[in-house]
Amino acid sequence: MNNRTNSSGILTAALAVIALLLVLFLSAPPLQAQVDTGSILGTVTDASGAAISGAKVTLTNQGTGAALSTTTGADGVYKFTPLKIGSYKLTASYQGFETVTQTNITVDVGADVVINFNLKPGSVTQSVEVVSAVPVLQTQNASVGQVVDSRNVNDLPLNGRNFTFLAQLAAGVNTPQADTRGNAATGAFSANGSRPAQNNYLLDGVDNNSDTVDFLNGTNFVVLPPVDAIEEFKVETSGFSAQYGRSGAAVLNATIKSGTNELHGAAWEFFRNDHLDAANFFENARGVKKGALHQNQFGLAAGGPIIKNKIFIFGDYEGFRRVQGTVFNGQVPTALERSSGYTNLTDLLTQGGTETDSLGRTFQTGTIFDPATTRSVTAGVADPVTGITATKTGFVRDPFSTCPVTTTNYTSTGCTAGLNLLPAGRLDANAIALLNLYPNPTTSATHGLNFGDSPKLFEHRNAFDTRMDMNFNENNQVFYRFRWRRLPGWQPDRQCTAECSWLHAYV
Repeated sequence: MNNRTNSSGILTAALAVIALLLVLFLSAPPLQAQVDTGSILGTVTDASGAAISGAKVTLTNQGTGAALSTTTGADGVYKFTPLKIGSYKLTASYQGFETVTQTNITVDVGADVVINFNLKPGSVTQSVEVVSAVPVLQTQNASVGQVVDSRNVNDLPLNGRNFTFLAQLAAGVNTPQADTRGNAATGAFSANGSRPAQNNYLLDGVDNNSDTVDFLNGTNFVVLPPVDAIEEFKVETSGFSAQYGRSGAAVLNATIKSGTNELHGAAWEFFRNDHLDAANFFENARGVKKGALHQNQFGLAAGGPIIKNKIFIFGDYEGFRRVQGTVFNGQVPTALERSSGYTNLTDLLTQGGTETDSLGRTFQTGTIFDPATTRSVTAGVADPVTGITATKTGFVRDPFSTCPVTTTNYTSTGCTAGLNLLPAGRLDANAIALLNLYPNPTTSATHGLNFGDSPKLFEHRNAFDTRMDMNFNENNQVFYRFRWRRLPGWQPDRQCTAECSWLHAYV
């Protein structure tokens, strides 16, 4: 009996908590911090400048036909916010006054557009139409920045079609310092001397920042839509609103296009190939055939209505194909070394120069020493092997040579018999097998970089975006966006360079 009573009480309490949470959720005010939108505001006055209270102001999106209406307050002020970026028509009317209509009002990302109306006495049926002009000065906030619209995004030259490079057109923005990740080559920028990682990237009002600490993906952002999918973006470098958050440098706020009542589309193809390019300098220097280059960037974008004035859709696809020869230079065994089974290393003696050891013996640069003869010597004390008095304390080795051990000059003016000729029995068969995996040299150089190659890098990228906008009524609008990308590729590894001490492979 007690258990049943306790269970009933717990259930009642749980239902009460759920009901309370539901009431709080339904009574919560709508959020207004839509950072990818703008607003239109202003006042309605009569001919004398007095505010008109209760005037009707109607806003119509010229692309989608969606309309909003409001009335002015006691101070004659009206405001529409948040508004999607685009072109709008605004109409103000009041009983006893002419109706005034203003068209082609452009709302940019984060912009507060001020449109004031001055109504003259007359009939409501009388209408005055005004074509809006671009405002000379943004007076509603103190932010410093620049808007780049879709026309500029499409018309300005972009190698690689990465719209974020256009952020460098804004005042105070510059290319960042080059780094090992190639960050500067991916569109990163420095605003007013700040680090690129301190920028804030937004796409359709959603966080688009890469949270990878060292930016292994090479970019400070995650999603990069194609140029033809960008409606516009705004770069703000200082004085921007706290609603953007997180940024200690600049804010790059971009929006993807949405469908309208008219069908619009575009298709593109950009290409580069080796038939149009000259050979790389290092290819010519190493006698390497001109590397392959086949690069194609293609796609399409289209948008239109599903239900006129109600539901709109936009989508894009972009493909990228790149096959590119990457020149690598390196050092590999010479033809003489390979043909001798790595017992004849006299090629190394052609480098020039000399070296002196702790016994005062002189050697040609490139002389190979026998590790089995390693011993310590003390300054002023005779070496027990050669009988030579050491000039300083240290360790010495004898070279591979048939010269007497008492020889003090192993240069072209002294004894060079058998110099750098290694006994075959001292070489490890496994080490020789590994050395034979190196490719043959491409030049006759006897030391240093004697190999060049141009292996093919390939990158095959496919990506698409879709966006749907739905206008339920004046107060309820929603959109969704989906993006998919796949980027398979292969990056050739570097061949052995001059730093690879392959001569250490013997024992």
